[in-house]
Amino acid sequence: MLSRQKRIFNSKNYRKFSSYRCPTLSANLFGLFLPLTFSLPLVPVSASAQSLITRKSAAVSSFSNNFPRLTSTPARSLNQACHNSTPYPVELTHLANNLLQFVSWAGEPNKLIEVVSENLGPQLAAYFSPIAWPNIHERAKFARVPVVMYHDILPQKEVFFDVTPSEFEQHLQLIKEKGLTPISFDQLTTHLRTGLPLPEKPIMLTFDDGYGGHYDYVYPLLKKYGYPAVFSIYTSNVGIDTGRSHIHWAQLQEIAADPLVTIAAHSVTHPADLRVLPDDKLEQEVVESKRILEKQLGVPIRYFTYPAGKYDRRVAESVKKAGYQAALTMNDAKEVLAGESESLLAIGRFGQSNLAQAIAQAWGGPKLPTWGRGFDFSAPVEMKKTTINDTSLILISGGKPITVHAKSRYQVPEIVAGTEAVAAVDGGFFSLKFLDSNLMIGPVLSQSNHKFIPGNNSENRKLAGRPLVLIDPQAVNFIPFDPLKHNTLKGIQAEIANVTDAFVAAAWLVKDSQPQPPSTFGSLFDFDAARHRAFWGINQVGQPVIGVSTKIVDSVSLGAALAKAGLRDAVMLDSGASTSLAYKGESLVGYIPRPVPHVVALKPPNSNTGTTCVVAQR
Repeated sequence: MLSRQKRIFNSKNYRKFSSYRCPTLSANLFGLFLPLTFSLPLVPVSASAQSLITRKSAAVSSFSNNFPRLTSTPARSLNQACHNSTPYPVELTHLANNLLQFVSWAGEPNKLIEVVSENLGPQLAAYFSPIAWPNIHERAKFARVPVVMYHDILPQKEVFFDVTPSEFEQHLQLIKEKGLTPISFDQLTTHLRTGLPLPEKPIMLTFDDGYGGHYDYVYPLLKKYGYPAVFSIYTSNVGIDTGRSHIHWAQLQEIAADPLVTIAAHSVTHPADLRVLPDDKLEQEVVESKRILEKQLGVPIRYFTYPAGKYDRRVAESVKKAGYQAALTMNDAKEVLAGESESLLAIGRFGQSNLAQAIAQAWGGPKLPTWGRGFDFSAPVEMKKTTINDTSLILISGGKPITVHAKSRYQVPEIVAGTEAVAAVDGGFFSLKFLDSNLMIGPVLSQSNHKFIPGNNSENRKLAGRPLVLIDPQAVNFIPFDPLKHNTLKGIQAEIANVTDAFVAAAWLVKDSQPQPPSTFGSLFDFDAARHRAFWGINQVGQPVIGVSTKIVDSVSLGAALAKAGLRDAVMLDSGASTSLAYKGESLVGYIPRPVPHVVALKPPNSNTGTTCVVAQR
């Protein structure tokens, strides 16, 4: 298929394509090629090659200024990086190079180059910059990819986890009706290593033990629906019908030749527990099963499935040593999504009886970081709990950012009750002089009341240089607060004409994707102390993010964790006793925080946009 698609760009055909002179055509072609490109297995490269790839990927963003020089170099550089590897990355390189040649042939090259830079560049950069194996990429941890496990499929059930052919087709129909996209094991591992997003609602189907029903019933239905799947085979029972029928070698050779099917090793004899085997027996089960399958089927066996899901560090090390790229496990007591797994050597699964639960959670993950500083206020509002660098976080992303300046002080869920907001975090600093005061420290503008309220001049001077948060319906900006320029409505409108919300935050935690060092916090009180902290910002794909630390942490450590979590800019909000976060009407912090008068909130993407009609209060 790859070579057939590539023939589009040979010397006989390119003139026909270039005659269209249409940037949209280029974008459509990228949409055609990229899903094919990134379904190929990811192959690790050397550190020196990785450095070269990173530099070249970054250079793509300057295509529009330097195109003649760069069009002659990408293929050579990327081929060097993939030297002595499998042919897949080389095919990817040739594909990318042909696309770039097409751009140079077509009319209006500057516009086409912009399409290349914005669409192809981030994907290539992610593909060629995987996290160290067998770790899971931070972006992939935000996705929700269920891997579903089946055993035997047969007309008459014998145990509770058996499934009849009619029930299995009902499962496939449910997957189709709910808009899910079954993916291959190669797609999953590439996603887990690079963070490349999967289809909107992905799912991976797996079938253990090599039963005869897999050939008789499962394989025909997979072909009917066009769904890929993984079959885990333990070799000693192939062709042997003991109690239950098992797939035969000729049948296995047939399905292994189908691109829909991935064969995984499942040991030789399916021991009850690999952990209790001596080293020599363990090695035989892991290594010999791979050797037998590869010899019999003539395809590479890159994946392993632990019998009964049981493994430990020694077993995983044996799987690693044998040359497998990933392994599947299972745990009835704790079923996890793929991104929540311990590593690529222990990818968790759901039993088929929990298919409905798995389907309800499916999400392919956040978009890739954009090259530039675009914004995306169209994503659904999503919550995730994660721990990075021992810093426990609750992150809520997506939607449209707004602020609410209440008439007094309340708990955060009370402030957003009756509004369109799905989530909210406590916002800017406020005066503690009166218990019911809504007086803010520094100027404040909120679309909730359409009023601009200037800050106190004496307090404003102390805020100089801190982040001034400016929000309009399409963008967010964080700029250093200037007391002389930004204490009037006209002053902030000079920065963003359609500004709807503004306030002064405590400090930058992340700026231009870089965590901020201690020197940037100046005289901010207790910035280096361990406290509960609240924050908000914009992630690498331009979506708003609000959140809190669930354990006490200093500001510098928090910034380091947020940078790893994918925040390109983040500022600290009022913290300590005020730290509060609400989602769908419920407080998430586990204690009763101090009431506040101001919040940063996230509305659904289809909600009404705030007005820019503002009254300045004197």
